[in-house]
Amino acid sequence: MYSYLNGKIEYQNSDSIVIDVNGIGYKVFVPNPFSYELNNTYRVFVYNHIREDEYSLYGFKTLEEKELFMKLINVKGMGPKVASGIFATGSIKGVVDAINKENTLYLTKFPKIGEKLAKQIILDLKGKLNIEVEDTEDNNVEELISVLENLGYKSAEIKKIVSQVDASKSLENQVKEALKLLLK
Repeated sequence: MYSYLNGKIEYQNSDSIVIDVNGIGYKVFVPNPFSYELNNTYRVFVYNHIREDEYSLYGFKTLEEKELFMKLINVKGMGPKVASGIFATGSIKGVVDAINKENTLYLTKFPKIGEKLAKQIILDLKGKLNIEVEDTEDNNVEELISVLENLGYKSAEIKKIVSQVDASKSLENQVKEALKLLLK
């Protein structure tokens, strides 16, 4: 088992990087390959996904990301490709917060995660994640803006109403309140 790879980034693809470690190029699937600069040296924390017909490496910039990934892939119906996709657009704290607050709306914004899988993630992981989440209003506002943008609203429309939404409410209730304001 590999824990991490230290090496120079040789190539970037749409879903992976190739990291050169002492003359051997390892293809590693990562959430955002273009966040790595070519020819720079990185430590990439890896998970070995081994199946009968597949041997893949999934990589992460931090140990926290890898640990959350490991918990996500143990959820019924969640494979490594879907779990890795969460890290491409979501923050660790946002995901943990959504799980702990039972926010299915936030989780369903990720590719290939429907309401059924979001509920399964919450059922399996709520209260079992040891990553501390700062409960700040800024994070709630960013999440609200993200959800509204995913629903198709323009940022100009959102900026007009976001300050009128009660930030102390759950994200789901914030979205309902924001939608009422947007429909006026």
